Amino acid sequence: MTRYISNFLLGDIEKPSHRKAMIWLWRLVGIGFAVVFLTIFGLGFSDLPSVEELENPQNNEASQVLFADGSPMARYAVDNRVMVAYDDLSPHLIDALIATEDERYYQHSGIDFWGLGRAIAYGGSKGGASTISQQLARLLFTEGGRDKRFANAVAQKLREWIIAVRLERRYTKEEIIAMYLNRYDFINRSVGIRSASENYFGKMPDELEVQEAAMLVGMLKNSSLYDPLDNPDGVLNRREVVLSQMMKSGHFDRVTYDSLRQLPLGVNYNFQDHDDGPAPYFRAVLAEYAKDILSQEEYRKPDGSAYDIYRDGLILQTTIDPRMQSHAEAAVLAHLPKLQEEFFRHWRNEDPWTYESPYSETETPVASRERSLQRQVRSTRRYQDLRQRILLPAIQAVNQKHDLRFSNDDHEIQRMLREEEEPGYIRRLVGPNGISSDLADKYRQVMRLDVYPELKAAYLELQEAVESVFNEPTRMRVFTYDNERMTTDTIMSPLDSIRYHSMILQIGSMSVEPGTGLVRTWVGGNNFKWFKFDHVTTPRQVGSTFKPFLYATSINLRGISPCHQVIDQPVTIAPGDGRFRLREPWTPRNASDDYTGEILTLQQGLKRSINTVSAYLMKELGSTADLRTVVHNMGIDRSLIPDAPSIALGSVDLTVQQMAGAYSTFANNGEFLRPVFLLTIKDRTGQIIYEHTPELRNALSPQANYAMVHMLQNASVGALGGIKGQVGGKTGTTNDQTDGWYMGITPKLVVGTWVGGDDRWIRFRNLSYGSGAHMAKPFFREFMRRVHADEEIGVDTRRAFYRPRGDLGIELDCSAYEMDNEDLLEEGMPTDTTGLPQDPWDGGIDNEPDF
Repeated sequence: MTRYISNFLLGDIEKPSHRKAMIWLWRLVGIGFAVVFLTIFGLGFSDLPSVEELENPQNNEASQVLFADGSPMARYAVDNRVMVAYDDLSPHLIDALIATEDERYYQHSGIDFWGLGRAIAYGGSKGGASTISQQLARLLFTEGGRDKRFANAVAQKLREWIIAVRLERRYTKEEIIAMYLNRYDFINRSVGIRSASENYFGKMPDELEVQEAAMLVGMLKNSSLYDPLDNPDGVLNRREVVLSQMMKSGHFDRVTYDSLRQLPLGVNYNFQDHDDGPAPYFRAVLAEYAKDILSQEEYRKPDGSAYDIYRDGLILQTTIDPRMQSHAEAAVLAHLPKLQEEFFRHWRNEDPWTYESPYSETETPVASRERSLQRQVRSTRRYQDLRQRILLPAIQAVNQKHDLRFSNDDHEIQRMLREEEEPGYIRRLVGPNGISSDLADKYRQVMRLDVYPELKAAYLELQEAVESVFNEPTRMRVFTYDNERMTTDTIMSPLDSIRYHSMILQIGSMSVEPGTGLVRTWVGGNNFKWFKFDHVTTPRQVGSTFKPFLYATSINLRGISPCHQVIDQPVTIAPGDGRFRLREPWTPRNASDDYTGEILTLQQGLKRSINTVSAYLMKELGSTADLRTVVHNMGIDRSLIPDAPSIALGSVDLTVQQMAGAYSTFANNGEFLRPVFLLTIKDRTGQIIYEHTPELRNALSPQANYAMVHMLQNASVGALGGIKGQVGGKTGTTNDQTDGWYMGITPKLVVGTWVGGDDRWIRFRNLSYGSGAHMAKPFFREFMRRVHADEEIGVDTRRAFYRPRGDLGIELDCSAYEMDNEDLLEEGMPTDTTGLPQDPWDGGIDNEPDF
């Protein structure tokens, strides 16, 4: 045979035909080498990745959100990919990968010519043509699938070879393996080996057992085909192939192979959606907060572009305590279902959208409620689908002749129709709090168009369709507390569904460590899947929870004692009094419209939330300036507090976040430490991009602060059984029981809680049910009981509120401070009963008992 080949290659020069064949043979070989060389040379100048791109491949890496203890909370991701290092991979993964995909991985430099020759010789049936490096090259830089045209397929293969060789020069073998497994899409929202390990097996990559590693490596051949959720039998067969290759490579014997191949897949798929997992409201707020930070110039990338929390693999270190957060979420489910049941029973024979109280002066008008319901209808997918089919063509016809922009809720058309019914209506809308004159002119111009009748007809047709569709009972899924999934299937009209979900009471609660400012828990609502609106950052009227700021200001500036006595009688701040600059007299009422004439200490006045006592203190201050300054020093910006005496009763709207921060001052010896929930943002290499800087300021003297803590402890007596150690707090209830608050303080934790409806007419109609003591305080009690009972958290319940050394200079023993009624009256307490609340900021806040 050798002789034959030699004769053929050398040829018989004596025979012209042989000589000619030999010449053409060598010409073809030369041409072949030239074509390959020129192709490779040409590809070298084509769109191959640069050195910089090779060193920084774009991986769309998920950012990780960490709890305070460093454990994972969640991810912000496009591909849900989290990179892992080679050392974090199970040895079984490495063995399975090399045995199956590239058995000579450590012997070649990117191209396995032996494997390539074998693949050519056997027509691809023996495999081995693509190395791990080539597969990585395809994933990183030549994605888009194989081109079946021969020339393009060859060019793509050559391109992979070049990139594979470059990768081998830039990275170690171990780094290439890690990059490949991190990059591969294991489908079912599992991009990268860590996501796949977690989602399919609930494990980290270094915890995978042999058969689990074999299944994932088997998916590398074609994850869409070998999908463990849709094709478990095919995946079992593929896993057997991988195990067989591992056995042939000597990783285990036949007996082990036979036992492993009999095992079930063991897949327990569990993907954590953005709506799932702990602290979903917090994560939504954190994402926006982090994006805002990263948009600032000082925190940008070296090239000036902004970091992307969904693609750049950042690490966000938060302050949320995982165990406390779990207890907070459990406390919601222990309290709100019972409260919701009471609420539905309370409204069983009435309709919140039409009910009108004969006693309320601040109730939302029925017409406003109806408009709100209409807005909710028009924000639904059902309405928008009907609108696109019926109304949109008419709107487009108008837009061809006029530039009026129509909103999705179609209020522009409503205004034009009302102008037809009430000529001059559009003119009356023009003003500082209405519409511009230019917009009014546009309405009139549209009404004169020849296509306006078509617009009107289409709008009326849409309303008829909406009326029919939204009142037709249909099968749907709604929120419920009746099962763990918190959903149920029922038959209900879409309109009734909107009304039903609007009647679900919501909660906002945040806890903070007063000595560190670290936010430990964040509950923004009762269920993020159904109700995505965060109530920790939503301003609501704070009611009597604002009163401690007024009392603290009086004690801090005037040095008066909590035992200072005041008569429960009407107090009027008239025009010209102090620096209030009122145009009408202001005389706040007590909740019962009754003034007992009783002599009360400030301590009693705070505990019972007596409005006349707060009005007395406000008048004594002479203006709102000092109170607004103290509140500002407690972390609530002065601009948010109106310059009106009614703030003494809590007429201002503030957030749970702001209130919890301010109350933490009381538990921190009068020093405000701004609450923080994000400590650092790091890049994928661990370099710090952003680091929180603490903000500390003195708000109250230690003596005045301790006097306030003493009063808050006294005010919180009752309904707090089971909470260990010292505790204080204040309830708050607003007009018509629309908002229920409880601000609770302990030496180690301050908890602010609000409960109510998203709409202000979603409320209880009496104080028995609608007070902060009934709506919000039970959550605080349940949460603190759970935290104190958790030995792993280890709260030191023996710790006491800080008391300054020496004499406070403020009397706290009211038995030593008594005076008789005649002495008090001789001091000239105000007795003017003229006038009712006239000031636009009149709170009229209910004074509810705190027990």
